Amino acid sequence: MSHDHGAGGHHPGELSDGEVRARALESLFREKGYIKGNVVDEIIDTYTHDIGPLNGARAVAKAWVDPDYRERLLADATSALKELGIGGLQGEHMVAVPNTNEVHNVVVCTLCSCYPWPVLGLPPRWYKDAPYRARVVREPRKVLAEFGTTLPAETNIQVWDSSAEVRYLVVPQRPAGTEGLSEEDLVPLITRDSMIGVTLPSVPSEAVAK
Repeated sequence: MSHDHGAGGHHPGELSDGEVRARALESLFREKGYIKGNVVDEIIDTYTHDIGPLNGARAVAKAWVDPDYRERLLADATSALKELGIGGLQGEHMVAVPNTNEVHNVVVCTLCSCYPWPVLGLPPRWYKDAPYRARVVREPRKVLAEFGTTLPAETNIQVWDSSAEVRYLVVPQRPAGTEGLSEEDLVPLITRDSMIGVTLPSVPSEAVAK
């Protein structure tokens, strides 16, 4: 779910410790004159709407329609993403992990909040919260259910722990009924959360009807 989930126990208006520190730093930098205008808001807007998670979705959609690209993505995600012009700071060493009928992948950073910004844009608040980081390792099936993702009992859930050296991209399975959609049509179905692994790709009825 792209909003606060039950695992963290947060109220919608609460700020995490990291957000409080970030806002304090922003206020200090403004007082010192290091940043001016709406530069912070502009950076956030860019990462939210122009960079990610659109970049990751483009790569997954291409992997869904192009078997050769999928093979390259799974073999060397960093290089395959560069083919699409995707990369940069915090996206230098990427690993793509594919969901299958037998295995579902989910990503966390247990130590802090390592996250592939150039691929997925801004990290959701819950990704940085301690309860998610601790619980998804111990009880992933229960945490996924809180996101609305209920998997068959026989599905093996693999949890990948990101670090400063390696970050992960979950390649969800292409939803049934989308065989007639183009690569461009598929992109909007691939959400940030499905590329973290806590949800599945969305399948709007109007898209399937095309």
